[in-house]
Amino acid sequence: MTGDLTSETDTLASDHRRLQSHYAEIASLAGGLAHEIRNPLSTISLNLELLSEDLSEGDSPKTHRILQKLAVVRQQCQHLDRILNDFLQFARVGTVTLCPADLNRTVRLFIEFFSPSAAGRGIDISPHLAGNLPSVRLDSQLWRQMLINLCRNAMQAMPAGGVLELQTYKRGDAVVLEIIDNGQGMTAETKSRMFETFFSTTPDGSGLGLPTVRKIVEAHAGTISCESEVGRGTRFTITIPAVSASERDAAIPQNSTVL
Repeated sequence: MTGDLTSETDTLASDHRRLQSHYAEIASLAGGLAHEIRNPLSTISLNLELLSEDLSEGDSPKTHRILQKLAVVRQQCQHLDRILNDFLQFARVGTVTLCPADLNRTVRLFIEFFSPSAAGRGIDISPHLAGNLPSVRLDSQLWRQMLINLCRNAMQAMPAGGVLELQTYKRGDAVVLEIIDNGQGMTAETKSRMFETFFSTTPDGSGLGLPTVRKIVEAHAGTISCESEVGRGTRFTITIPAVSASERDAAIPQNSTVL
């Protein structure tokens, strides 16, 4: 019986390594493809800008029409570049390095970075961070990107300004982060599809922001849930495991892979 269990465990481990290898290969190919697209896209954008400059001194109706068409093409190139940026972020969320960290400090640093953008949109950031939180294991760079994605979505949902709350607290053996806005909210259909890749409700959206958020949360062995109501706002709740005392003392980085 012991031999059968050992064999089964070895098989599962082998399958997991194979899946990790396949994921790494796909992520590498996707990243390479995105870079290959970006190079000619940058050339196209540069030449469109030069053409616009050459035509800017003209004053005929035909020249104005050409400039308008060039502006539309440049806007679409910028949109494609944003999609490529989001796609590269999505493809890179694979193996992450998790180290013990103070979640409150991470949130405070993010608020310091994000506050000028929020203030420019008439949005007040209201932090409510519980004291004496246990440490958590974070990949700080990915966690920052997750916060950027969620808070940018919140800003888009509050075009006339509003309040963005960030709350932390302990729940059992986990630490919870909530991001709450009082914006437009989501319909039931949008809420059911928000984590689908390439699903977006905005013309300029890539549909990769929230799928990337979910991958980052899962890479931290966490969960993410959402409550939203049209006209009442949205609340994202992220839960990740707290670091045990033995892990904190060891302070050894751990790798985690999301497939």
